[in-house]
Amino acid sequence: MYTKEELEIVDYIENENPKSVPDVKSKMQQIKSAVTNKYTKRKAINVKVLESDLEKLKARALEEGMPYQTLLNSVLHKYITGQLIDKGRIA
Repeated sequence: MYTKEELEIVDYIENENPKSVPDVKSKMQQIKSAVTNKYTKRKAINVKVLESDLEKLKARALEEGMPYQTLLNSVLHKYITGQLIDKGRIA
């Protein structure tokens, strides 16, 4: 599934006459750096959760073979990007 912005880019490329960018290598590096800085930066937060939920999270992370913080980050990311799929699993 594509975002609106991605579809606009594809439409532009397919239906317009894009021009070359002067010094494209430098511009590409600049864009890559901006994206890397925005999407790889981590921000520490404090969240209070039920102790029982934390224990279940840690157990699930152990089953998955990863640290519980990584699992929590993955679940949060999937939720906010609409990728979290409920399989009807009841804990």
